[in-house]
Amino acid sequence: MKKLLLASAATLALAGVANAEEVKIGILLGFTGPLESITPNMAAGAELAIAEVNKAGTLLDGATVSSVRADSTCVDAAAATASGERLVTSDKVNGIVGADCSGVSGAVLQNVARPNGVVMISPSSTSPALSTAEDDGLFFRTAPSDARQGEVIADVLKERGISSVAISYTNNDYGKGLADSIQSAFEAAGGTVTISAAHEDGKADYSAEVAALASAGGDMLVVAGYVDQGGKGIIQASVDTGAFDTFFLPDGMYGDSLIEAIGSPLDGSFGTVPGTDSDGAQTILDMAAEAGFDGTSSYVGEDYDAAALMLLAMQAAGSSAPADYKDKIMDVANAPGEKILPGELAKGLELLKAGEDIDYVGATNVEMIGSGESAGSFREFTITDGKAVTDRFR
Repeated sequence: MKKLLLASAATLALAGVANAEEVKIGILLGFTGPLESITPNMAAGAELAIAEVNKAGTLLDGATVSSVRADSTCVDAAAATASGERLVTSDKVNGIVGADCSGVSGAVLQNVARPNGVVMISPSSTSPALSTAEDDGLFFRTAPSDARQGEVIADVLKERGISSVAISYTNNDYGKGLADSIQSAFEAAGGTVTISAAHEDGKADYSAEVAALASAGGDMLVVAGYVDQGGKGIIQASVDTGAFDTFFLPDGMYGDSLIEAIGSPLDGSFGTVPGTDSDGAQTILDMAAEAGFDGTSSYVGEDYDAAALMLLAMQAAGSSAPADYKDKIMDVANAPGEKILPGELAKGLELLKAGEDIDYVGATNVEMIGSGESAGSFREFTITDGKAVTDRFR
C-alpha cells in the first residue's frame, strides 16, 4: 500500500509538471536599425527578469516563462507591426516588452495590441504623444515621457551657462516630440533656440543639414537623434566642418558606439539618459555583470523592470491573460506594499500569492503615473577621456 501511495504521489507530481502553464513574453526591439548596438543588452535585461522568475518556479503555481524575440527595426512601422502580429498570432505571447522607439510602439499599439487585447510595456518609447494615445488600458512604459526629459535638458543647459542652441532631430515621432519639448522648456527658461530642423536617417552626407544649423548658430548643437544613424552623421559632419564643437546628447544618442565612432572630438559634450542612483540601479549592474552583459548600456534596467512588472502583475491577477493582469500593473508598481528590488522577484511572487501588497521599485526606482508611465529620473553625464562620466542624478 505504501508503495502504491508513493507511486500515486509521484504520478500526480509529474502530471502537475506536465500541465504547468507556459507563459510567453514577446521582446519586440530594434535588433536592426538605428539602435542595434544597444538592443542586445536591452533584450538581455528583460530576459534576466524572466530567468529569475523561472528560477523561483512559483509563478502561477509553477508556470514556466519563455521569451520570443522579434525585430521592431525601431523606425519601420510596417515591419514592426508585422513582427508584433507574428508574436501574437503565431507565437501566442501573453504580453510584449516593447516596442523600443515611439513611432513603432504607436503603430504596434494601434494595429496589434488593441485589436488583440495584448499588453505592451515599452522600456524606451518616450514620445509625449503616447501619454494620451488610445490604449484600452493595455500600454505602459518604464521610461519617462520626453515632456519630462525636455524640462531636465533645459535645466542642464541653463545651469551650464548655455544661452542659445541649435536643434537637429530625427524626423519621426521620437525626434519631433523631444525637440518640441526641449524648445518649449528652454525658451520658457529664457534660452534661445536658433533653429530646430529635422534630419533623415540613412543618409551618407549630412553637410547640407549641418550648413543650415551652422548658419543659424548657437552655443552648442542639441542632437535629438539615434546613436547608430543620422544623429551620429550630424555630429560627424559638424566635427568635420568645424560647425560645432560641443553637443548635447539626449537618450537616443547615449552609447559607446558613438564615442568610438567620433573619438576625442566628443570630449566635453554632455547629455542625459534615464537613470537613478537607487539601490536597485547598482543591483542590476551586478546582476548583468554576472550574466555576462553590459548593465550600463541604455535601458537595460527599464527592460528588466518591464518584464518583471508584467510577470508580477500576472501573479497578482492569478492569470496570464492580458485582460486579467493589465489592471494589476499599476497596483504592483506603486505603493502601498513591501518594496521589491532586482533579485527579489521570488519574494514578490510569494507575497502576492499570499495576498499581500508589493511596491515594485526595481532597477529604475519605478513609480507609475498617469495612464501608466514612469515618473522619471535622469542621469546627467559628460564625455570625458572617451567615457560617459556621471555628473549627477535628477
